[in-house]
Amino acid sequence: MEVITSLDNKKIKEYAKLLKKKYRDLNNKFLIEGRHLVLEALKSGYLEEVILTYDEVIPIEVKKTYVTKEVIKKLTNVLSVPDIVGVCKKLEEKEIGDKVIVLDGLQDPGNLGTIIRSAVAFGVDTIVLSNDCVDLYNDKVIRATQGMIFHINIVKRNLLEFLPRIKNEYQIIGTKVTHGIEISDIDLQDKYAFILGNEGQGVKEEVLDLCDCYANILMDDMCESLNVGVASSIIMYELYKKGRKV
Repeated sequence: MEVITSLDNKKIKEYAKLLKKKYRDLNNKFLIEGRHLVLEALKSGYLEEVILTYDEVIPIEVKKTYVTKEVIKKLTNVLSVPDIVGVCKKLEEKEIGDKVIVLDGLQDPGNLGTIIRSAVAFGVDTIVLSNDCVDLYNDKVIRATQGMIFHINIVKRNLLEFLPRIKNEYQIIGTKVTHGIEISDIDLQDKYAFILGNEGQGVKEEVLDLCDCYANILMDDMCESLNVGVASSIIMYELYKKGRKV
């Protein structure tokens, strides 16, 4: 078994570039870390190759490149270096589903990862990212999804163009902290697009202007607002319950 030991190996240097968005976009590929994510990517058909330490054993039919721990460290930003890294092709965009979550200007990678994970848990078909959202393939986003990134349709759109196009077919619901209908009181239609905004500013005014109605979460007055990852999970859970009652 050939084991790559040099940090200057051409293949390793090329894959290390995928830690930067510029090269992910250029090559249409991204990296994942750890056995769990590798297996989720394999099941979904996005895994192209694994880079693993020579003592790691994983019985999968995919191209394998064996390296030392020092070499694999070059392919990750985490302090706890994994024994296996996967090289994946970027997700294919699919048709927009009936139950859509729209994210306007989300910047925190942990929040995006949490939202993706919750969306899968609560039956969301599609997540639409605005053009100014954090990069979907940021390593922190990938880790926070716990592999659920491979199980949901995620697309990127200019919201000021996208929302008007679907307005006649979808119920468009925006979030406002101090205004709007409580989630449980919304007369939810079969096809909806629920918009969540930036961590600090919320949903942009020009995006809110395109909404059919606004919603908020009932909570104690002592708390002004919730983290968007937490808020989105509550909202999606409430929408999921309403959908199951229909």
